[in-house]
Amino acid sequence: MANTAIRPFALAAIDKLKNVRECLNKVVTELLPLFDEASKNQLEQSKDDAVVVLESFRTWLEEQLPEMSTEPAVGKEAYSFFLKNVALIPLSPEQLLDSARQEWERSVSFETFERIRNQGVEELPVFEDQAAQIKREAELEQDVRDFLEAKNILTVPAWLKHYHNLPLPAYLAPLSFMGVTDDLTSANRLDQDGISYIKVPSPDLDYFSLSIARDPRPLIVHEGVPGHYLQLALSWAHENPIRRQYYDSGANEGIGFYAEELMMQFGLFDDSPKTREVMYSFLRLRAVRVEVDVKLALGIFSIEQAADYLQEVADLDAATAWQEAVFFASSPGQAITYQIGKLQIVKFLADARRIQGDEFNLRDFHDYLWLNGNVPIALQRWEYLGLDDEIKVLN
Repeated sequence: MANTAIRPFALAAIDKLKNVRECLNKVVTELLPLFDEASKNQLEQSKDDAVVVLESFRTWLEEQLPEMSTEPAVGKEAYSFFLKNVALIPLSPEQLLDSARQEWERSVSFETFERIRNQGVEELPVFEDQAAQIKREAELEQDVRDFLEAKNILTVPAWLKHYHNLPLPAYLAPLSFMGVTDDLTSANRLDQDGISYIKVPSPDLDYFSLSIARDPRPLIVHEGVPGHYLQLALSWAHENPIRRQYYDSGANEGIGFYAEELMMQFGLFDDSPKTREVMYSFLRLRAVRVEVDVKLALGIFSIEQAADYLQEVADLDAATAWQEAVFFASSPGQAITYQIGKLQIVKFLADARRIQGDEFNLRDFHDYLWLNGNVPIALQRWEYLGLDDEIKVLN
């Protein structure tokens, strides 16, 4: 156990399991009206069995804590191996930090300009209820699709369903700590809408939930259209079955983050100064995430230091900062994907523009990028432009 288990991760698991009985009781209570009598009994029994197992696991973790390692870092050698041989990112940890610092400085500068420009502009109000937010999100999602077409940015096929908000179901609410409450469908459910389950609008919401409680567009763009929902649907419909499969989030999150700044530069948020401030805040967060990811992996940051740093430099609330720090420590290389993936795409685009000259077509470029959005960017660039310099670095 001393060589295989990490105490900070175990403590995080213990914390998540502290109210597991109450949590699962509530889940099942809310689910029971949806089941027939025979299934109700089975559901109750399954819940009781799960509670016994999970509480036993929690107790076992508590007993094993003294024997566990306190060091969550994977180390430079393993991290570098991941970058080169798994994520296919032709950069060293030091280069990642340099890139992140430059992007952080740029985002802070631009956010400063925006806030000074917007002095005297009132903060956007929070929606009065979920119904109002859901209605407005549906209208704005269609506006974004129309914007993509009007500006000749990217093709949204007629067969694509929509990305919509719905109230967070009562049976799902107790489990919402487990991840993003989205259902972006799958390769077998392309005839269904993508869904993001939302909380009741309030000024007291967490970082991301509050942003969409004022203007849903920032996360429509990242999570929905033209972001993850569109990209995944296009990739799931790829004629090559291998390219339908998720590989690593570098390309996916790179596209999602790239889409944010792309749409801002094209003017989607010109009508809302306060939303532009949110977008620059998002830029700042993604740059900070790279630094946090690398320093956690290399043992420069503890989880506590990473959480404090996210609060200080990215303005995250304490709960979101802690959640991100634990997740990034346990998933080395994930937090870099937003910023580094976007930078790879920007380089890819610049190379395409340089090589193709007047023949370059942004819509065609984006259609290729989105369709192949499960493929690492270095491989896309090699295939699309025939440039193998990054591949040689990886080899």
